[in-house]
Amino acid sequence: MTTQPEHHLVSATDNSKLPFSEQHYFSSYDHFGIHEEMLKDKVRTLSYRDAIFHNKHLFKDKIVLDVGCGTGILSMFAARAGAKHVIAVDMSNIIEMAEKIVDLNGFSDKITLLRGKLEDVELPYPEVDIIISEWMGYFLLYESMLDTVLIARDRYLKKGGLIFPDKASIRIAAIEDAQYKEEKIEYWNDVYGFDFTPFINVAMVEPLVDTVESRSQVTNSAELIKFNLNTVQIKDLAFHRKFSLTCERTDFIHAWIVWFDMEFPSDRQENKITFSTSPHDPYTHWKQTVFYLNQVLNVRRGEKIVGSLASRPNKINPRELDIEISWDHKTQSNRAKKGKFNYFLR
Repeated sequence: MTTQPEHHLVSATDNSKLPFSEQHYFSSYDHFGIHEEMLKDKVRTLSYRDAIFHNKHLFKDKIVLDVGCGTGILSMFAARAGAKHVIAVDMSNIIEMAEKIVDLNGFSDKITLLRGKLEDVELPYPEVDIIISEWMGYFLLYESMLDTVLIARDRYLKKGGLIFPDKASIRIAAIEDAQYKEEKIEYWNDVYGFDFTPFINVAMVEPLVDTVESRSQVTNSAELIKFNLNTVQIKDLAFHRKFSLTCERTDFIHAWIVWFDMEFPSDRQENKITFSTSPHDPYTHWKQTVFYLNQVLNVRRGEKIVGSLASRPNKINPRELDIEISWDHKTQSNRAKKGKFNYFLR
């Protein structure tokens, strides 16, 4: 027998009993400002809207689960597309505002709001037809929300059910960034006449999340890894992949940049929606992730840089990432410049 859905806000998790790192993560989404930034990100929000509205036939009369619903915008897209019912789950206080918004827009009979960790809540339906979630963080995997989406998939998604989005890939390239590296790293060599060089390593190990100008890119890009959310396992999210880049001009290389691309499912090619967070595409709030080298590479057009990138959750706080990048630049004169550096995405 199927439990009838609750139409009011139901709480399932006591936030005070969570580890501090978890409390900090969920409370970071309490303030409306971060949701304003995400809603105003047109690439993000309109990609989800178009993926849902262009595929209304997939949503019609379906049970939909929105993992990490935030303000409820994706849940309302799904309800407006014809979903039979939407279950919206979020742990942060913003869900109280989502309840008001859902009611104000006339979807209280279509959307059930559950406050709690997905792992702890009891859904009003034993299985769902579709999972929607905006789970992506910086460097795609920062904050580890994809883990929760995969748990939802394994626990609730019907066989043959859909996940929006269902494909994600991470790409890497190299850039010239002398001016900013001078401001960010070299600054510590002389601070009002004093040697502050102990700060250099601190500045180096933390990647920069910022908008990179497309003209700064010196090499082509390479795909590091691609995830199919229908089949990927949580253990696969810690990865070590090799890459090979070709220099497209003679220049200096000061940093690596990483971005991600997303793809939504559709049974009709003309309705398939994708978006990219690359420096060559319109701005998104994810920007790009910049990793500064502890050396400068002087490269010529046509030269190759081979390397590898390893990413794994931090042992103390799994929502943070430990990243290691190694590289080997072979010049046309057969000289090699190798390097390796560890970064921490906090």
